[in-house]
Amino acid sequence: MVIKDYQNFKFQQPYQQAMYYCSLILKDQTRPWVERLDVLPHLNVEDLANFAPMMLSQAFLECYIAGNIEREEAESMVQHVEDVFFKGPNPICRPLFPSQFLTNRVVKLERGMNYCYSKEGLNPSDENSALVHYIQVHQDDFILNVKLQLFALVAKQPAFHQLRSVEQLGYITVLMQRNDSGICGVQFIIQSTVKGPAHIDSRVEAFLKMFENKLYEMTNDEFKSNVNALIDTKLEKHKNLREESRFYWREITDGTLKFDRREAEVAALKKLTQQELIEFFNENVKVGATRKKTLSVRVHGNQHLAEYHSQKSEAVQPNSIQINDIFSFRRSQPLYGSFRGGIGHVKL
Repeated sequence: MVIKDYQNFKFQQPYQQAMYYCSLILKDQTRPWVERLDVLPHLNVEDLANFAPMMLSQAFLECYIAGNIEREEAESMVQHVEDVFFKGPNPICRPLFPSQFLTNRVVKLERGMNYCYSKEGLNPSDENSALVHYIQVHQDDFILNVKLQLFALVAKQPAFHQLRSVEQLGYITVLMQRNDSGICGVQFIIQSTVKGPAHIDSRVEAFLKMFENKLYEMTNDEFKSNVNALIDTKLEKHKNLREESRFYWREITDGTLKFDRREAEVAALKKLTQQELIEFFNENVKVGATRKKTLSVRVHGNQHLAEYHSQKSEAVQPNSIQINDIFSFRRSQPLYGSFRGGIGHVKL
């Protein structure tokens, strides 16, 4: 069953493959699915039986309790779990040493550089190609967060209209934010049978050049309307306990632990000016900006393999890096610091 799941990965949509490669490039200590598939046939019952006690020999607990429960009850429950694991005459395991705490490290792309990774689609019968055009911006910061969020809100509909409706590049055309363990950016995701990823990449750049004028010409009323729309979204109450828990658990797993995020970002939005948004765009998103960091992940379907092979012989453009081996590239790059792994007990 598990083997079959991994084998079916090659039948994922090309845009999903592109997103997977993007994560593999950016996230340190992530491993490719093919390695897991290679290992699975060699595992047996004894391996699984031996793994269980080894897994529990040392542990680090992260707990989140939500619902109709008093704080004292929640703390008592966590204490009981900790006692079972770590205390008593026969403790199940020992705590991790501080040096063993898990971290979330993300590749820190270089300012002013354009990175590109190209790959054939895993399904040779799939005509679709896909592009993920990712712009890395900053490490979690309330003020920068709201600037990025507001840009994404303002640009989302124009991007869809231009790239999907007018140019008809692909049925799947999305502009969305990206957050990798507190490292924030924005990404265009486009899947197409009519154009190859390199052409789509050039059209994303063309859209950003065109969008400059829209941003510069935005009236004060339009700016305030977009700010208020984003504030209203943030002030919406969680629809259910599951949604609320997902919000808090994300803060825990990322290590950011900013449980007042919504209130703090609303306060930052209320102080944000239109000129500050324009300056943010000019510094981090505008084509040719000296601080801009771009990663293009291109997956080529069977209609665009000629483009894929021709790219290999093309000269690399200035301020560009062609990624040929993901893991060699990842090992050679600096990493952002991890929010996770450096804090002890935190109570909400």
